[in-house]
Amino acid sequence: MIRQAVSALALTLLAVPAWADNTPAPSPATTMDAPSWQPKNGDRIAFDVLRKGKPFGTHTVSFAVDPDGTLTATTDVRLKAGLGPITVFRYELDATETWKDGTLVALKGAVDDDGKDGTVTAAREGDVLEVKGTEYTGEAPLGILPSSHWNFAQTTAKQLLSTEDGELLKVKVIDKGMDTVSVAGESVEARHYLMDSAIDVDLWYDDQGRWVKLSFVARDQQIDYVLTQPY
Repeated sequence: MIRQAVSALALTLLAVPAWADNTPAPSPATTMDAPSWQPKNGDRIAFDVLRKGKPFGTHTVSFAVDPDGTLTATTDVRLKAGLGPITVFRYELDATETWKDGTLVALKGAVDDDGKDGTVTAAREGDVLEVKGTEYTGEAPLGILPSSHWNFAQTTAKQLLSTEDGELLKVKVIDKGMDTVSVAGESVEARHYLMDSAIDVDLWYDDQGRWVKLSFVARDQQIDYVLTQPY
């Protein structure tokens, strides 16, 4: 996957799952009936990533909740393509989000996109986020969502903060209706959304608001996220 493809993983890959009972999640979209899923301490979302149906890497999001309700979401993405023993493409992303009372208050991310590095840090300063990134440095509105897809509230977003490089990404999300998807070998009813941006990304969330599938096409190559186990 090249830079263009991986940018989708930043939108995309740029991630959904379980908060502490006392930790309010960001306001959910209203296209499904009151999604109930919130991350809890120790929850983990794990996807195998396939390129043209073959192993391409992994994408995980892990959650920790402090006694005061502060939520930390940690994204780890490792993608690699090769010809035999020769690696021809590598992508690595590490990002940490800090949430307080349902609001993103800090972000730290670093990406190695096949040799092209990017970084971002962001912290709340009053009523804004102060962002310092490879692609953007300045203010972002408090309440902006990061480009990880674990948060169902993204289905109503118009702008995302890149966890790769701090870019403010314009997005348009279209509700495509209900589908049946396979989750860990079981059929699950999920709502399908198209995230229209630099690269179109298809996302699916179940009736609890959990992220269960992702797909996109880059350079005529089909990329699919397959959830390894329910959460």
